[in-house]
Amino acid sequence: MSLPDNVHTSRHPCLMAKLSRLRSKATDAREVKSLVNDISLILGCEALASALTPVDGPKGETPIGFEYTTTTVQPQELSIVPILRSGLGMVEAVQTLLPTPVPVHHLGLYREPSTLEPVEYYNNLPHHIGGGGSSTSVSSLAIIVDPVIATGGTCVAAIQILKEWGVKKILVLSVIAAADGVRRAAAEWPDAVEIWVAGVDAELTPTGMLKPGVGDVGDRLFLTIGK
Repeated sequence: MSLPDNVHTSRHPCLMAKLSRLRSKATDAREVKSLVNDISLILGCEALASALTPVDGPKGETPIGFEYTTTTVQPQELSIVPILRSGLGMVEAVQTLLPTPVPVHHLGLYREPSTLEPVEYYNNLPHHIGGGGSSTSVSSLAIIVDPVIATGGTCVAAIQILKEWGVKKILVLSVIAAADGVRRAAAEWPDAVEIWVAGVDAELTPTGMLKPGVGDVGDRLFLTIGK
């Protein structure tokens, strides 16, 4: 299917097999957690290879006394922004990939059932911009992690929030997306947003669920199905 240039769908065979397993209703919560983490690792490797640049750091010394030039990455002002709840399942994988610890800023957004539009209920971004404080706390690159992009409304809202915060670039990592939803998200700030997904489904149900999809990842991770 036709997708914008800033949307990247992985073709890694191991990732595709893991996504297939994640779709199954027979997959229990423990395996769902493991699969979401594994998919995030593979997807994160591909996305961060494109978004980060290796640069020389200070001199180091090997265990047997030889000097070498260390390697770090640019930009250094990074943050991970999980969309609550299900985005929490992707955080550890991204933290594992990054060479140094980075801040994690949580955003709480949910879809209002009747309109399917996003509602913000929690925001853990440092609010220094416009408040007289320093802008040094703003990330140059914010990495949004959210397993499912359905209508795209939640992703668009997160992009808007981060843009207003002052980030320069946004990387979105998602396990699966609906075609129309990811197009909507990609169009919100195309010059600064790159979206990486493991798979794309063509349709949504009338209640805004992907078809065939993977179900509600948050409910599957936290055993709250039927709440």
